[in-house]
Amino acid sequence: MKIGPNEVDYVAKLAHLAISEKEKITFIGQLNSILEYVEQLNTLDTSQVKPTAQVVYTKTSTESMRDDSPQVTFSQADSLQNAPSKSAGHFKVPKVIADR
Repeated sequence: MKIGPNEVDYVAKLAHLAISEKEKITFIGQLNSILEYVEQLNTLDTSQVKPTAQVVYTKTSTESMRDDSPQVTFSQADSLQNAPSKSAGHFKVPKVIADR
């Protein structure tokens, strides 16, 4: 599959990004380069490679995981203590979604 201007326009629209024609050409080249590399990886014989769920395991499957046990956390008051703006026990933040 090759990426063309229509696919870049579609993704930019989904992400609410305004991109120039020069950027579009750059993105087309970069995305096609990534897809070509993935195709190279797909040609490798991995039939003898044991599947893994996480690559950071060293000896046992739980070595890199901590126990899921209850721990002391901040109270609501402590969490809001240094907030620049708060109301009704919540952080107040600027609106980030534009009206449509």
